[in-house]
Amino acid sequence: MIRTALLFVALLVGTSVHAQLLPPSRRDGFVYPPGQKIDPDTILIEAYFDPVCPDCKDAWEPLKLAVNHYGSRVALVLHLIPLPFHDNAFVVSRALHIVDTINTNATFSFLEGIFKHQALFYNSQTQFMPRPAVVDKLVKLGTVTLGSSYHYPLKSGFRNSKSDLATRVSFKYSVSRGVSSTPTFYVNGFELLDAGSPLDFEGWKNTIDPLVKPREVKIKDTFLSFLTQPSY
Repeated sequence: MIRTALLFVALLVGTSVHAQLLPPSRRDGFVYPPGQKIDPDTILIEAYFDPVCPDCKDAWEPLKLAVNHYGSRVALVLHLIPLPFHDNAFVVSRALHIVDTINTNATFSFLEGIFKHQALFYNSQTQFMPRPAVVDKLVKLGTVTLGSSYHYPLKSGFRNSKSDLATRVSFKYSVSRGVSSTPTFYVNGFELLDAGSPLDFEGWKNTIDPLVKPREVKIKDTFLSFLTQPSY
């Protein structure tokens, strides 16, 4: 049902995707660790998260542990896809984009703050709240999590269209990759199975270990073997 709903939204989005200037000037996603260089030998994990999704909250710590475990061999790019059935997913995603423009080193600290207090933004908790009240709650959370210096930039960030456009681009990019549930993971461009379910640390090790330390496979040259066989 969730996949069907999101695919329907994707069709609607697809009809207007050309109305905005795409592709964007900056690649979508937040790089973890911030500043990590991604070269051809880097194992790239792409995670598609809704910041108000409980499964994404559960998936974050094992994923972060895995990326830290492998060091420079592995990089993570986190893409936001605010699901339409989470009432506050879009505005929470906007807040993350605002923080990222202020300081990329603070983005994941804020994400963890959101996950810690995720229940504050569930539908049931905000169903009678106007949108400005939800934004105010996000600004307060950002101030508590990151410091008082973030109060004004966060508040003013919701008054311009840049974060709104960035969040729309994130959603459209995720849909263009065929993502329809969260969390969804890609490794070196290939989607992992069981989209929509968290992956624990052992699951990440089982996925990444063979890529970091590929097994030596002896390829038998059947033609050479044929030539060296004794003739009768």
